[in-house]
Amino acid sequence: MDSLEKEIYKKGYRYIVGIDEAGRGPIAGPLVISAVVFNYNQKPFVYADSKNLSDKERERLYSEIIENALDYTIVVVESEKIDSLGVSSALKEGIYEALKKLYIKPDYAILDFINIDLDFDSISLPKADEVSHTVAAASILAKFTRDRIMEDYSKVYPNFSFNKHKGYPTKQHYKEIQMYGITPIHRKSYRLF
Repeated sequence: MDSLEKEIYKKGYRYIVGIDEAGRGPIAGPLVISAVVFNYNQKPFVYADSKNLSDKERERLYSEIIENALDYTIVVVESEKIDSLGVSSALKEGIYEALKKLYIKPDYAILDFINIDLDFDSISLPKADEVSHTVAAASILAKFTRDRIMEDYSKVYPNFSFNKHKGYPTKQHYKEIQMYGITPIHRKSYRLF
């Protein structure tokens, strides 16, 4: 899975940032964006997209990524901002914020199928988290963070199974909305009924 990074390093780039998000599709809760930079000689240890891992594997890798990353950031974009900007613009704003918060200035970005103007070189690929260990790491940080946020929200809003459906538009979630109405974390610009 490190062949993409190896090819980029061969072209003379030094600091590759992998960027991914979690939470574009849910009807409740935040969008979480993560950016990860590894040292150029980092041996890959992330080989799977975060969605294909168990909670325990994600938790273990979350700690390992933070421990091994040269730099990383996690940005949380709340539902109000998603409603006011639209999810695409909110995502782009979150990416810019994540990049700005990095201590290390990357010279190349790998993005998971997100088109965005950056002031340095980048590539945007569908399923980038399946071909780039840096994007896969960003994917894990974003998903782990978002899942924990939604688990906390299930305690704040006990009528909603946010710990199970994580705010995604499932039958259970729509049933809960019909029974209890919407919460402040629901995205009002999305179809909620």
